[in-house]
Amino acid sequence: MASSTPRTVEEIFKDYNARRSAIVRALTFEVDDFYSQCDPDKENLCLYGYPNEAWEVALPAEEVPSELPEPALGINFARDGMNRKDWLSLVAVHSDCWLLSVAFYFGARLNCNERKRLFSMMNDLPTVFEVVSERKPVKEKPAVESGSKSRNSTKRSIDGQPRSNPPKLANESYEDDEEEQGDTFCGSCGGGYNSDEFWIGCDNCERWYHGKCVKITPAKAEMIKVYKCPSCQKKARQ
Repeated sequence: MASSTPRTVEEIFKDYNARRSAIVRALTFEVDDFYSQCDPDKENLCLYGYPNEAWEVALPAEEVPSELPEPALGINFARDGMNRKDWLSLVAVHSDCWLLSVAFYFGARLNCNERKRLFSMMNDLPTVFEVVSERKPVKEKPAVESGSKSRNSTKRSIDGQPRSNPPKLANESYEDDEEEQGDTFCGSCGGGYNSDEFWIGCDNCERWYHGKCVKITPAKAEMIKVYKCPSCQKKARQ
């Protein structure tokens, strides 16, 4: 491994670009193949891009710690509970994070100026998310979507704090919801509502869940238009 590990800025960028190209191809030109491989009934799956521009959907590395930073775990679980385009965008975001982590893992011994140059070279390329979503930086998006949803479509998550740009967060005032949230119990573990924890509500059965119990983070919730809990997803497949 040592002899083939990228060392210079140019070598690391070449490795980054090859892995990026592989993932972009998986999420665009070969997306049907990628989609079919991400079976929600399988175990935790990851999307890997390799320096030879090949991609693979596979189980995570068994060795701990792993030889390289690992990509997002369990990308297949959310596949059937999300709009296809939103799910692909979510995978793209996680892939961008992984690509950066691998590049800077290789670049740990670079000096300050070399790291700046490496990031500048990577930043000249569109992110995987920008390619997959066919749009430029998403900073313009939240203002368009906030405040215009119905109560039913915004009742997606509760964490005790009012949010200004949900697509998936409750936009009712905290005072109005405080009493109702106090009687809320997780449909998975049965635990009561706590304002310090992230919650998400199923649009099908209307049960609420701790995000950690159903493996949904606030970032994932932002990308979900219609959330179905694991129980409802299982019933839909039967």
